[in-house]
Amino acid sequence: MDRACSQTRVHILTLGWKAGGRGIGDVMARPPAIFVGDAPGLDFLNSIATPVDAPIDWIDDGEGFASWLEQARLVSVDALTSIRAHALPGELDKVADQARSLREWFRGFVREHKGRALAAGDLVQFEPLNRLLERDESFSRIVPQFGGGSEPFELLMARRWRTPEALLLPIGEALAQLICTEDFSHIKACEGPACTLLFADHTRGHARRWCSMALCGNRAKQAAHRHRAKAHRVQLEDSGF
Repeated sequence: MDRACSQTRVHILTLGWKAGGRGIGDVMARPPAIFVGDAPGLDFLNSIATPVDAPIDWIDDGEGFASWLEQARLVSVDALTSIRAHALPGELDKVADQARSLREWFRGFVREHKGRALAAGDLVQFEPLNRLLERDESFSRIVPQFGGGSEPFELLMARRWRTPEALLLPIGEALAQLICTEDFSHIKACEGPACTLLFADHTRGHARRWCSMALCGNRAKQAAHRHRAKAHRVQLEDSGF
C-alpha cells in the first residue's frame, strides 16, 4: 500500500484501538504504523506516537519490531520469516530493546539539531551509529532486470541476515542516510499540541506544519473554528445582543 494513501486509513483504524498487553495477538491488534516522516530515519523515530489519546509503541517487543520493519519495507518478508524461525526464545525482544535505545538516542540528536544545517563538528556525535554500520554484511549481486530497462541485468544490493541483531542494520542505514542526505533545516516537529511526530518538510516554500491533515491538521482547523465561534459569541454578549 502506498504510504501517503494510507494515512487516512491509519487514522480511522487508530480511533478504535486501545492500549493493551504485549505479544503476537497485540501486534495484530495494533493499527498500521504511521509513515509521515518523508524519510525512513524519521519514520523510525515515529515508531512511537500518540495519534489519538493513548501512546502506541510499534516496536515495544520483538514481534512488533519485525512487523514494523516489514511495514517500512526495510526487511523482506522472506528474511523476517527466516529470522523468526531461527531466533532463540526472547532473542527478538532483546533486539527490539536495542532498537528502542537507538531510537531514543537518535531522537535526542534530531530534536537538538532540527531547524538548522548540520556542521562538520557534529561528526563526533555519530560514533555510536558508525559502530553499528561497521557490522553490516551487505554485498552486491547481478540479477535479472525486471524494471523494463533496455539491459537484461541489474546490480542489486543485498544483505546477509545471520542473526536477529542484523535487523538493526537497515535502521542504522536509514539514520545515516538522513544525516547525509537531508537538510536538517527542514526537519520539523508537528505543531499539534500533543503530537510527537517528526517529518522532513519537502513542500514548496517549506511551509508544512502538520504530520498530516488527517492526524493533526484537521484537528487544528476545528479547534481554531471553535475558538473563533466562542470569541464571536463573547463579543455579541458584551455588545448586549
